Amino acid sequence: MLQQKLIDFIQSGHTLSKADMDLIVQYFEPVLFPKNRIIEEEGKVPKYLYYIVSGYLRLFYYNETGDEITTHINCPPGFFTSYFSFVNEAKSNDNVECITECELLRITKADLGSLTSKSLTMKDFSIGVFQQSIAYNETRSMELATLSAEQRYRKLIENYPGILHNVPITYIASFLGMKPESLSRIRRKLLS
Repeated sequence: MLQQKLIDFIQSGHTLSKADMDLIVQYFEPVLFPKNRIIEEEGKVPKYLYYIVSGYLRLFYYNETGDEITTHINCPPGFFTSYFSFVNEAKSNDNVECITECELLRITKADLGSLTSKSLTMKDFSIGVFQQSIAYNETRSMELATLSAEQRYRKLIENYPGILHNVPITYIASFLGMKPESLSRIRRKLLS
């Protein structure tokens, strides 16, 4: 049962009752998506918050010239969506795409509301997830503004070494705010 992975993840920091676990099984739907599948489209309100059991997802948009700009890459385990649009039920400018095949658990905004109204533990956990998302985005903005391209790359591979084996270099470069050629130069320099 895929929901057990989420239960284990939550229990690393919270105590879940049997009723809480039953609610998680009831509300989180297991889904499997192939590589390169867009699961949330720009111009629409995101339908789901996803928990990544396995696989890699990215958030991206198209700039004025039609280039894809990757704003977020998520490594398993963890939650993923276009958070602001999901929370505010607003149209998103972003696409959510499976970079690799992905095993996910998903929940709608309405079901998340029901779940958190029925379980205080899940309400606390949910608030923590959204707070982490805000903190992550603030840290990322600061790093893009203050760290050099090489420092950003070093930090990424230090914190998420698996990303290099699962995510195309073009997405990593875009995520780090550089051109693929620049990232290739940095990688060559670090290898020599």
